[in-house]
Amino acid sequence: MLGRTANGLFWMFRYIERAENTARLIDAGLRMALTRMDGQEEDWESVLRSSGVFGGYCASNEEVTSADAVNYLLRDKSNPSSVLSAIESARNNGRMVRTALTREAWEATNECYLDIKAKLSRRVSSADMPAIIDTIKQRTGLIRGAFHGTMLRTERYNFSRIGTFIERADNTSRILDVKYYVLLPASSYVGSSLDNVQWESILRSVSAHRSYGWVYDDDYKPSNIADFLILNGRMPRSLAYCYDKINANLSYLERQYGKRTSCHETAAATQGMLREREIKEIMDTGLHEFLQGFISQNSRVAAEIAEAYRFYQD
Repeated sequence: MLGRTANGLFWMFRYIERAENTARLIDAGLRMALTRMDGQEEDWESVLRSSGVFGGYCASNEEVTSADAVNYLLRDKSNPSSVLSAIESARNNGRMVRTALTREAWEATNECYLDIKAKLSRRVSSADMPAIIDTIKQRTGLIRGAFHGTMLRTERYNFSRIGTFIERADNTSRILDVKYYVLLPASSYVGSSLDNVQWESILRSVSAHRSYGWVYDDDYKPSNIADFLILNGRMPRSLAYCYDKINANLSYLERQYGKRTSCHETAAATQGMLREREIKEIMDTGLHEFLQGFISQNSRVAAEIAEAYRFYQD
């Protein structure tokens, strides 16, 4: 396998994951806005920060408004992380590695791009927003389904999966780092319906609302939410789950090629950091500091994987 094929697949699936994550953040932001009579600008600022695009937004907008924030996150081509930009980048990467994909995986990707490009050709009205968000989630889900159902479990599959979980871990950690502090309620709100909605928004941002209830019986405590999204290895968007999958796919590459690179060591160390911690220790020593360290470590793994492409060539 050529290094450019590994790179194309890695980034194709990072961008697909990014598009879906952004759609879920918008959905959570809209739900939060429905519960407030004021303070919506703060909610949308937290959404923009969670997406890592607040600086870019401020460069082209004088103030944070719901309509402008949603438009920037959905369809602004100057935002490389907007849904439209991410799906276009995924399709461009897929086209470069077309022969490495099954027909079903490529057609799902191409149809996703064409459909969403048409639907986002103009600003989306609030009435149409739920259907647009559902379309994005469904279309990206179809790509994953076609890919999982038809691709051989070779190095091509491994690099695609690693890209997915690097992006997913980055998204979950940034949401927790930004929203955990932005959404900390005033003492007068603790235990109120508004307090519950605030914590629910974090869970909805990562599609974890219902599964959290199965584990914690809808008991919205900061430590429980942090534990669920950081250390619960059964939750498919938790940091622990992502790194279990990253390490598993790196192990497949090591067995196939008989080569171990620095990314294996860094990924294993990151997995160990998650397995050896209790949530009480993380909260006591500082959740923000832990998440900042994780984000840095995750970025390092991604960079080292890019360096490793050249080792996995026929």
